[in-house]
Amino acid sequence: MNDRVPDKLRAFRPDAVLSTTEFRGDLAIGIRAEDLVAVCQFLKNDPGLGYTMAIDITAVDYYRPEDRYEIVYHLYSPMRKTYLRLKVSVDERDLTVPSVTGVWRAADWHERETFDMFGIKFSGHPDLRRLYMPEEFEYHPLRKDFPLMGIPDSIPLPRR
Repeated sequence: MNDRVPDKLRAFRPDAVLSTTEFRGDLAIGIRAEDLVAVCQFLKNDPGLGYTMAIDITAVDYYRPEDRYEIVYHLYSPMRKTYLRLKVSVDERDLTVPSVTGVWRAADWHERETFDMFGIKFSGHPDLRRLYMPEEFEYHPLRKDFPLMGIPDSIPLPRR
């Protein structure tokens, strides 16, 4: 059933699909960042697909020189009862991808969390500010180069 999704995306935007993988029935499609919003709108609005739910948006830090980060969008189609993962590679020199809050309102929180923890900016986001860490905190705790024990005295802690 998932085999139709990459074909429909290639028919919609031939250059958008960079890769497709399937593992244990779960489909993952790598797409170009510049096609992200258009692809998401297509996946949501196409009557045969209906991916109307953005379950989660997060990032992966591969800690490599090129395409260090990958943004992962977990989508669900209640109509088809299938999950889909979209993956967008982001280079460390330009940590910006378009926001999909205009497609799914639920993306608001997830994009803010990804920004806070990884430092990836979502252009066009209506309120991109930190969720967990203070605004003046200059680090991003889920990056691979962030020390496991944290950075001493980087943030004032409450007294006991």
